[in-house]
Amino acid sequence: MIYDLAIIGAGPAGATLARELGRTADLNILLVDGIPDGGSKVCGGLLSEDAQELLAKMGLTLPRSVLEEEQIFAVDTIDLVRRMTVTYGRSYLNMDRGRFDRWLISLIPERVSLLEARCTGIEKADGIFRLTLSKNSEKSEIQARMIVGADGASSIVRRTLYKERKIKKFASIQEWYRIKDARLPDYSCIFDKETSPSCSWTVRKGEYLVFGGAFESSGCRGAFDRQKERLEDYLGVKLGEPEKKEACLVCSPRGGRDMITGEGGAYLVGEAAGFISASSFEGISSAMLSGKLLAEAIAEGDDDSTIARAYQKKTAPLRRKLLLKIPKMRILTSPTLRYLIMKSGVTSIKKY
Repeated sequence: MIYDLAIIGAGPAGATLARELGRTADLNILLVDGIPDGGSKVCGGLLSEDAQELLAKMGLTLPRSVLEEEQIFAVDTIDLVRRMTVTYGRSYLNMDRGRFDRWLISLIPERVSLLEARCTGIEKADGIFRLTLSKNSEKSEIQARMIVGADGASSIVRRTLYKERKIKKFASIQEWYRIKDARLPDYSCIFDKETSPSCSWTVRKGEYLVFGGAFESSGCRGAFDRQKERLEDYLGVKLGEPEKKEACLVCSPRGGRDMITGEGGAYLVGEAAGFISASSFEGISSAMLSGKLLAEAIAEGDDDSTIARAYQKKTAPLRRKLLLKIPKMRILTSPTLRYLIMKSGVTSIKKY
């Protein structure tokens, strides 16, 4: 059997693509997911206003079961070098990322086949893609006329077919602590040039406080531990021993060349395409939007070249928007510029 389309990865990008095509296109679709039962991802689990608006436009209502108890309306921006904190208002929805992903998967029509396995190899011959899949040490092979990489920063589709287009990546590490303390911010964005050129975060999730961040891959574990110690010293509280540890790679685009839509029947969506904010690592809205736009391009296109051109054109506004996040990232990670902004108090809020 040869599938019309094989989607690698069932996160927000892959699940949205499968849902949209499963509803509108007469295609034989396989969705391959290597994370059992929706699994989990190193993610703050905050749904941005852009993602909320997109769900509304798609006519989707978020179930209460996806949301956390605490809904957070402010972020504490912390500079550990200058030992200062400034608070800004924010309108995110605080959710359980694993439950959110499983909810999106539950919306996929039954006519889309879902296979729990990891894609470990891709070859193309005579216009057909051959995918090697692995589950419980057992290997199998499937064939498809088109493939889509919706498999995040470690995308095998991107690594195999677009390996010359490398993108900056950080090691993202996150730990969960069962701790309640008034000195701990429910939601914070942390900067510390001593340990990372990027940012970190804390987010309250029920009885847990999640502390995570993005670090240079070399020496990432040591940098994470040092930053944790510096945060504990600044806040005057010990986080203790974590009950859960998570780690993955996260992309940080630095220019238009980092964003790839694909061609020749092999396309990329979400973070695999480089569609992620360089300033905040928010990627859910871009993932869902790119999945929807590729579904439109595939439904409208007659052949690979038509689909590629349509998808490239449809994502142009998204790519422009994400390109604007790059100078914002450079400003936020500049100790001097960030200090001047924080010191000015522009758009900040005062806590009573």
